[in-house]
Amino acid sequence: MSRASEFPAHGSTEVDVLVLGGGIAGHRAAVAARQAGRSVAIAYLAQGASPYIIGANVPLGAADPADGPAVFFDDIVRGGYGLNDRRLVEVLATQATVAFAELSALGVPFAREGDRVLQRHLSGNTYPRSVYVPEGTGRAILDKLRAHVSEIGVAVHAGWKALALLKDSDDVVGALLAKRHGSELLTIRARATVLAMGGIGQIYDDSTYPTDVASDAYALAFEAGASLIDMEFVQFEPVVTVWPDECRGLEMPTAMLGDGARLLNAEGERFMFRYNPEHGEKRLEKARLSLCIQREIDEGRGLSDGSVLFDTTSVPRDRLESYVSHCKRLRAAGLEPSIQGPHVRPAAHSQMGGVLIDDRGWSGVPGLYAGGEAAGGLHGASRLAGNGGSDTIVFGAVAGRGAADGLLDATSRDWRRIEATALAPLRRALGGTTSGVVPKSVKDRIRRIMPAAAGLYRDDGGLRTGLDELRSLQREIDGGLEASDLASAIAAGEAANMALVSRIVLRAALGREESRGAHQRRDFPSQDDARWTKHLAWHCGSGDEEVMSFVPVR
Repeated sequence: MSRASEFPAHGSTEVDVLVLGGGIAGHRAAVAARQAGRSVAIAYLAQGASPYIIGANVPLGAADPADGPAVFFDDIVRGGYGLNDRRLVEVLATQATVAFAELSALGVPFAREGDRVLQRHLSGNTYPRSVYVPEGTGRAILDKLRAHVSEIGVAVHAGWKALALLKDSDDVVGALLAKRHGSELLTIRARATVLAMGGIGQIYDDSTYPTDVASDAYALAFEAGASLIDMEFVQFEPVVTVWPDECRGLEMPTAMLGDGARLLNAEGERFMFRYNPEHGEKRLEKARLSLCIQREIDEGRGLSDGSVLFDTTSVPRDRLESYVSHCKRLRAAGLEPSIQGPHVRPAAHSQMGGVLIDDRGWSGVPGLYAGGEAAGGLHGASRLAGNGGSDTIVFGAVAGRGAADGLLDATSRDWRRIEATALAPLRRALGGTTSGVVPKSVKDRIRRIMPAAAGLYRDDGGLRTGLDELRSLQREIDGGLEASDLASAIAAGEAANMALVSRIVLRAALGREESRGAHQRRDFPSQDDARWTKHLAWHCGSGDEEVMSFVPVR
């Protein structure tokens, strides 16, 4: 079948630094680059997962004066099962307090009692160190950052999706964007580009990711020549709401476990004391907590809907009411959390890996930087609860400063050729032959393949079966997905990106023959430090093949 569609017109503009991504990391990058005196544009389709951030770890010592950067550093490395890049851990441990001060100065209303900052105790942390806003931390931070970027002269392109990075030989020199729900294209030329577009997105059918995150950051970076590391480590949020239905997908705060909430199985047993006798639900990083909950369910001790009970009735009333947004959501669904708790189970939540960066956020590709969940190496094999928020507020700014300091030389470039190369895949999608397969069908099949092959537990047979199924899907993608207009051509590109990233996740999980953190192999159940204290890295080889190499832990 052939097709033809009028190709949309496009415009262009130029800045020093282009930031791709509308969440906290992207806005922090834009602010940092602008404060360095650069002209900056930020472009994004939506705001990713940032509005749902519950808190961010900052070692202020407000809740316990024994806390500090050194203790935080040790917690991160222990929680990451030793696979963390120590350079990045040092940056996070020492710069989180700086980021907190900057956000406070912008007016973010972090919870306080008088002059004392209130801090919650999240799983895996030695001390209470999560700062928060009761009405919603991520939303409050974003609101202040969005206002600030406009005040300081950042050009904002809201509702635009990044389709491709502009390449000139090895240099990344901007991006090609498409306007949401329209037929308009835009190229933004830049001397440095920051990827802050989030993680794996909806490649799992049971996921906490918002729909605007679709694995694009990883695929764009990979195709531009960057390496992806630690992609086997997909973290499952341990306590995601299954019931009530109106709250399905709502992440219950692990901080609430620190405040007295309990996990109960179908027999009413507080089962976590069987797995963690001294602390129960507390002082346990998310990967292990997820595995314990899933084991209860798999061994038949879960509730009838394949979940466990998140018992909120044991939380003191004043502490319960401090979770304003969660209580509001539950009550709107008809559940009174002081009387009854929701049902929860693990769901795909975040990616430990991502673009290989240095401590300036540089990807190793000239002109390309990354921050937030787009970047890898910080979290190792598992992420401490609360460190997703810390990552965005710290490494967004790190990448923005790195980009501002590492601008490519101002030089004459053949922009007609550069832009034509970026536009070529769209032209092929809109004017070539098609297999008749629609992008949604491919996406749905990926979402079924991934949890079966690379869920909380993996093994050789399941991973190989998943890879075979993805190869079959790839043949359909290569045959041309159905695209009658710009929107469906973009959807076809998203499906291709999801397939690429899914394949790398499966190949990485197959390659790591041990169990560590968020990666658990039934056929290799032990952690093997002698052989596997190293990163698996993936880069694009000749013929667009994914090539694996080993990177030492720094």
